[in-house]
Amino acid sequence: MIFSEDRKKLRDQFRQAWRRRLANETLAPLDKQIADLVEEHPWYHELMLQDDDVLDQDFTSEHANENPFLHLSLHLALREQVGTNRPNGIQSITRSLLLKYQDGHEVEHRMMECLGEFLWDAQRQGVAPDEQAYLERLKALM
Repeated sequence: MIFSEDRKKLRDQFRQAWRRRLANETLAPLDKQIADLVEEHPWYHELMLQDDDVLDQDFTSEHANENPFLHLSLHLALREQVGTNRPNGIQSITRSLLLKYQDGHEVEHRMMECLGEFLWDAQRQGVAPDEQAYLERLKALM
């Protein structure tokens, strides 16, 4: 489901995972990861309990609103990269950043900023993200 191109379905998966967590229901591994992320972001808790209108809501920089679903998705993507060491070398970069900053959430946010920039640039240019350039940008955080 997480690979769907349907924005509403993707967003609803986040909401449903959080609701199942609150109801103490058994969670599939991906839903557990999602619920853990929502739990780490208390400012999103209420949003995840809103009605279906939130599924269509546009979060634009013009209104100074951060897109919570994109934010959480970038966390998931980054954790997947680190867990699989793809691109090769991201695990060691992450370890170095953790030693430097001593705060895993801050490290993820710094790394997610790089990830978001590289995904945006690749999409805008219509090319695959340059993994080596991405790794070099992450190394610059060290």
